[in-house]
Amino acid sequence: MHPHDLDTHGLGRRGLLLGGAGLLAAMTTDALEAEATAATRQGALPAKVDVVVVGGGLSGLVAARRLARTKHSVLVVEARKRVGGRLLNHDLRTGGTIEAGGAFVGPTQNHIKRLAAQLGVRTFDEYVAGKNVYLSSTLGRNEFTGTIPPDPTILLDAAIALGQLDQYAASMPVDAPWTHPQAAAWDAMTLGDWIRRNTINKAGISNLIKAWTQPTFGADPDQLSFLFVIHYLACSGDERTPGTFARSSDTAGGAQESRFVGGSQRIPLLLAKQLGRRVALGAAVRRIEHHGSRVRVHTARGTVSARRVIVAAPPEQVLGIDFSPGLPTGRRALLRRLEMGQLMKCDAVYEKPFWREAGLSGFGIADSGAVRAAFDNGVPGTDHGILLAFVGGSTWREFGPMSRARRRKAVLQGFAAMFGDQALRPIEYTEQDWTKERWTGGGPVAIYGPGVMARFGQHIRTPYRRVHWAGTETSTYWTGYMDGAVRAGERAALEVQELL
Repeated sequence: MHPHDLDTHGLGRRGLLLGGAGLLAAMTTDALEAEATAATRQGALPAKVDVVVVGGGLSGLVAARRLARTKHSVLVVEARKRVGGRLLNHDLRTGGTIEAGGAFVGPTQNHIKRLAAQLGVRTFDEYVAGKNVYLSSTLGRNEFTGTIPPDPTILLDAAIALGQLDQYAASMPVDAPWTHPQAAAWDAMTLGDWIRRNTINKAGISNLIKAWTQPTFGADPDQLSFLFVIHYLACSGDERTPGTFARSSDTAGGAQESRFVGGSQRIPLLLAKQLGRRVALGAAVRRIEHHGSRVRVHTARGTVSARRVIVAAPPEQVLGIDFSPGLPTGRRALLRRLEMGQLMKCDAVYEKPFWREAGLSGFGIADSGAVRAAFDNGVPGTDHGILLAFVGGSTWREFGPMSRARRRKAVLQGFAAMFGDQALRPIEYTEQDWTKERWTGGGPVAIYGPGVMARFGQHIRTPYRRVHWAGTETSTYWTGYMDGAVRAGERAALEVQELL
């Protein structure tokens, strides 16, 4: 088959802008996934294309879409039998769709918002009315408004520390953090080290910060390079708006401000449906080898020759690919030192959002237990109440190995401590452990431990011969988020497009 025989149906300007807009938001993920899968390539792979994109997550699909619009032949090869990567919807038995993976969007995340609008996927605001809940081992249960819990033992420390973090982030070059004057010093310590050196109530602040780092990174402060954390905060903005801790951590006005109607996986599913036979599922890449002016990509479904390759996969998964010639030393050293966070999401569904009637927002943080951070995870079109718990880092290491029954009990007890005993009686309970996802290996993002970013970070986006890199970890803004994935896919596609 000639590469330009690849299906182009639905990729005209009108199809790209309006395709999917007519799909009802109430359409289940299963139905949309079936349509998207049916549209993908089922038979033999083409012998040649202009570009092979490795990875059918959001970043890879965005790269393929952009290249397809320039009339270059492109093929996405995805190891899974689905698209979406770290975006995964879950259709509840009781009705409605929630996200088992990435979910939230907020201010300055304009790339993902623009893409969603083009696909006809609307957003809705997270429920934030009412008071938040803080569970403290020393102070007990407290209700509060704002960002910082009313704990007098940490209030001053927290205010000073967060202000200092924002100042550091404002000085950070988002595209080259390793060039910062303090890069070596900051990379030599962890966030936990910095807290212990700069706060009075060290244990209290560390416990509070865990309620942010565990959902955000799937890790604890002592696992995270301080340079990496400052860079991450600096990325929580755009070219005109500096990143801040509040924008990274808050709901209203922050990164958790809204979600997509019908679940975030609708976006990659609609992209795959548009791309059609340009997407091949069940095609895990085993080897990428250069031969003169072309690259051979060996997959579980056959070999494809290309002029350029974009790899849009989590760093740990890239290590599973055999490259010939071998990857440059710096690139391989970086990949070996990046680890995926440890995270699972647990949702409990109730007949009604009873906490709202009690004047509570559904947001809570705790310094112990299975539920360190909780959110109201309700969806439009259903009267049910849904509570979401992020179980990450050391909390995952404690509760992740438990039986599902024991973990369920612990999570429900955490919800009950925050919002009342009604939380002990859900009508449905579901969980997603990202550490058990074969082609992801954890979540939500690859993390830098101390001594990695300053020494090896410069290799994160550097092309290797005819291979280019995408994926949210390679973005200069909103790395670790959907917006970062879209930005990275667009940037990698532009690199390739200019060379083609």
